[in-house]
Amino acid sequence: MKKLSVIIVSYNVKYYLEQCLDALLWILRETDAEVIVVDNHSKDGSPEYLRAKFGKKITLVSSNHNLGFAKANNVALRHATGEYVLLLNPDTIPTKAAIIDTIAFMDNHPQAGGLGVRMLKADGSSALESRRGLPTPMTAFYKMCGLCARYPSHPRFGHYYMSGISWDEPHKIEVVSGAFFLIRHSALNEVGLLDEDYFMYGEDIDLSSRLLDAGYENWYYPALILHYKGESTYRSSFRYVHVFYKAMLIFFRKNYGHLSFLITLPIKLAIVVKALATACKLEMKRWRDQLGLKIRKENKQPVYVFIGSEYTLSQCRQLADNKGLDAVFHEGTVGSLPGGHHDIPLPDDRPLVIVYDVNAYSHNDIFRIFSGNIMPGVTIGTYDNNNRILLTATEVIYDDQQ
Repeated sequence: MKKLSVIIVSYNVKYYLEQCLDALLWILRETDAEVIVVDNHSKDGSPEYLRAKFGKKITLVSSNHNLGFAKANNVALRHATGEYVLLLNPDTIPTKAAIIDTIAFMDNHPQAGGLGVRMLKADGSSALESRRGLPTPMTAFYKMCGLCARYPSHPRFGHYYMSGISWDEPHKIEVVSGAFFLIRHSALNEVGLLDEDYFMYGEDIDLSSRLLDAGYENWYYPALILHYKGESTYRSSFRYVHVFYKAMLIFFRKNYGHLSFLITLPIKLAIVVKALATACKLEMKRWRDQLGLKIRKENKQPVYVFIGSEYTLSQCRQLADNKGLDAVFHEGTVGSLPGGHHDIPLPDDRPLVIVYDVNAYSHNDIFRIFSGNIMPGVTIGTYDNNNRILLTATEVIYDDQQ
């Protein structure tokens, strides 16, 4: 038995997945681990790209159909041999602490069934879904009616995101995010695999609930990862609305269908109304765009601030010239500029993408710098001089003239 099995389900995000795997395989170089990637019938040439880049370093399952998140994970879970299993999104960047330290934590907490970490968004802020409570009927009601957002630290109204607990210390939580879900394999064998009724979304809540019902604990651990959150999905699409709210109904029916009709009906209606309202909002936006009625906001293109070694910056200058990027360049490493972009003058009144040379700054350094001092309009970018690809939360930029 291996110590860890990492399972990644991917769909049309080969460059983000490449970055994730590069970081992951470096972290695992001294760990007895296996990495299983299930490609959900991508159209971007992901299988061929990954085989050429990683070869036998990973096990690649290339599905002929889009199986959905739960079913694709289960394909890999049936062959996983690790004492622990990590379900990891392809649009994440893990750190050593998020892998090595969390396994040590689980070793020291035998009742821990599942564990999640502190996920950062592209601006360095903490993603609320890093810690969640079970969506009981009342918790879901507080979330949907806006009380959770208005009183995020209230023990009852804000329970959906458990915002009253510290970001900097381990805490017991109820729901672990499927973007980074570390599971004790023996616990998984006891409670069963992911429920395949969920195509995408909701399966992490369901599994977390079953772990708690079986007497296990779910934990939040304050190690950092970056989660681009949605590069493999489109949250403004009708598909997203349909799948997300359908998952909510499945979970509610499965766990609270036995309650009184007077309780279940209002909750079900609230979910349906919320879904319809979101769909209508998207449809109105589509019609405004087609009729030319869209309210145009000033579209300020970002300035790319490159920070790295002299060798990397020479590549970045060529990339910026060939792609017409508005860019500035600062030579530095974590040794000479430990505060990164906080140690240099930055352009004013423009959105900024701070592009770090990942060979001059570790991912943990980058996340520490961003999370320690969040600046409005400033987001994370990375550049790897090995593959010459710039990645941001919304862009993949590579020099096709080389």
